[in-house]
Amino acid sequence: MPNLQDALAFIAAHETPWPRDLRAHLEGGFFEPPPFNTLLGPMSPRGPTNAVIYQHGQCVGQIGNSLQIDQTFSVAKSYLAILAGIAVADGLIADIDRPVRELVDDGGFDSGQNAPITWRHLLTNTSEWEGTLFDKADSIDRGRQLATEGGATKGNRSLQAAGTHWEYNDVRVNRLSLSLMRVFGKPLPDIFANRIMIPIGASDDWRWEGYSNGWVEVGGLPMQAVPGGSHWGGGISIHAQDMAKVGMLVAQGGAWAGRQLVPAEWLATCTTRCALNPAYGFLFWLNTSRAKWPAASERAYCFSGAGGNTTWIEPEQGIVAVFRWLDPAHLNEAMGRVRAALA
Repeated sequence: MPNLQDALAFIAAHETPWPRDLRAHLEGGFFEPPPFNTLLGPMSPRGPTNAVIYQHGQCVGQIGNSLQIDQTFSVAKSYLAILAGIAVADGLIADIDRPVRELVDDGGFDSGQNAPITWRHLLTNTSEWEGTLFDKADSIDRGRQLATEGGATKGNRSLQAAGTHWEYNDVRVNRLSLSLMRVFGKPLPDIFANRIMIPIGASDDWRWEGYSNGWVEVGGLPMQAVPGGSHWGGGISIHAQDMAKVGMLVAQGGAWAGRQLVPAEWLATCTTRCALNPAYGFLFWLNTSRAKWPAASERAYCFSGAGGNTTWIEPEQGIVAVFRWLDPAHLNEAMGRVRAALA
């Protein structure tokens, strides 16, 4: 009979190959060579593998220190999608299919290439935004292949029209983050704290850090934009227990203790596949046709960060699990073992 403790032991035994010294790892050229790899935000050493598993809202197992605070890398992208839903619910973004330049007038969407870009394009990684933001050009991530991250040279391919090409590009996600801050008129960490983390009873231990050169003026006040990951440092540092609470909020359709914090229809859209990439929604990773994680259900989805940081939501069994620093090569098997143990 499958045992959850055996599944947790499997997770603990398959730590990510990433070294503990994350600064040295990134400065050593994992994502790209010098000078493009220059870090702009804080970077902290990581801790060992840990995991926490909830089923139907109850903690059923954990291993390692689930209160260990580490950077999450691209898990922050999914949090940006949640914040975009709040902006829509507040009426700050009336139509995600309208050009961003109608609401954001900072020069970033003035060019012929960028003017047609909509919020939907930014949320699905299909914007083809062109430019330099906080000293990082979008061309750094052109031709990026996630399957060979850190093992293949990226190429400076020709740009396509907005909405016609899917590409995972951190500069463009950071352009979304800056645009959301301008629409809210407040720093995104404040919005995330007041609208999500405090209502769900999260700790005060998390932080969302920006770049040293990421300060801009919004409404006459200096504000620091935050990145949708830790590609060049910064991003969200958080522990697994708080990550699990965010995952449970999403799994519950955006409702918590009788309050609707995020519209359920928005989260349903976040898990609707992009026409150009069936494995992607609104900055959520999907399991369409069970192609990405065969051991999970087709309805499963994840908030995924480099190095082995994952929030896995499995609707068929009511599972919300957080894996920190689990070797991505063993994520699918870990899912299968957990599902079997909780069947």
